[in-house]
Amino acid sequence: MKLVIQKVSSASVEADGTCVGKIGKGFLVLAGIGQEDTREIADQYIKKMVNLRIFEDSDGKTNLSLADVKGEVLLVSQFTLYANCRKGNRPSFVEAGDPQMAQELYEYMIKKIQETVPVVQTGVFGAKMSVSLVNEGPFTIILDENTFKHKKDRI
Repeated sequence: MKLVIQKVSSASVEADGTCVGKIGKGFLVLAGIGQEDTREIADQYIKKMVNLRIFEDSDGKTNLSLADVKGEVLLVSQFTLYANCRKGNRPSFVEAGDPQMAQELYEYMIKKIQETVPVVQTGVFGAKMSVSLVNEGPFTIILDENTFKHKKDRI
């Protein structure tokens, strides 16, 4: 799994020219689901994401979480996060999850995030979408397999 988390003051997503998701202050999350991903893996990523302390407190330090600022989440599926560009100039997406499995896991993620975040908006799985955002900071965090590996497990 790969999550690209952008701290935003606003974000929206359109599919077929229609706004399907829109938030104010919070996170725009681009979610890539890989072949090996499971609900247990999604739970780890979601827990880390919703608890990230990247909003500024009254002293200007990044000490506040999404809950602390009553932030919202816009979750957009993006299989292209699994683009493999090692060979040639045309990316391969063979590492991305099977569409049916990925859609089921994406829908699970939505429900799981809604357990802790009151406002969760989404894109349309598998659709061509246009995403707009105002990235604050700019502040962008990437969660991937390296986020959860212990140093001693790395080669």
